[in-house]
Amino acid sequence: MSDDGLFRSFSEIVQRVGDDRLRVYLYHIPPVSQVPITLGLIERLLRTYPKTIAGVKDSSGDWKNTKALIDNFASQGFDVFAGSEVFLLRTLRAGGAGCITAGANVNPHGINQVYQAWPSAAAELWQAFADRIRTILQVQTSMIPALKAIIAHFTADPAWTTVRPPFVEVTVEQSTKVVRELTAAGFDMPGLSG
Repeated sequence: MSDDGLFRSFSEIVQRVGDDRLRVYLYHIPPVSQVPITLGLIERLLRTYPKTIAGVKDSSGDWKNTKALIDNFASQGFDVFAGSEVFLLRTLRAGGAGCITAGANVNPHGINQVYQAWPSAAAELWQAFADRIRTILQVQTSMIPALKAIIAHFTADPAWTTVRPPFVEVTVEQSTKVVRELTAAGFDMPGLSG
């Protein structure tokens, strides 16, 4: 897909909605979509629709790309969100807006600690904790079923383990292992467990 084709697609959406209240957040996730949202495309969209194109979630997993988005567009009021909490502190310190991440489904309080403390030295410790939790979540199995198993454990509600295809539930062994590792790391879901 070319930038021209993508520009036409976004332009058609904006034109068909035809409402000044519309705010579009782009989702850059080339590992899944196989279609990048380039700096050139964003520049063109911002030039044409400066009040409508509001920001981007960068799930490229490439800090250099996230940094380039911040450097090129954040000063224009364009919100740049990292796609993982592992980039949160760097994103905030570079002038980005924050992160939008699956990890927030189970660790919102830990991620929020980074967000709240980012200007201070304490943020480094909170970021290290968030990184450790994210690593445990990613290494065990498919992340979405793992998140659901964690919620099922901490809420004592086995219905949370249900997933939709193409996902497959984690095994009891996988669930036990991830919960054990999270607990050993000092993780808890406040308000849910004893």
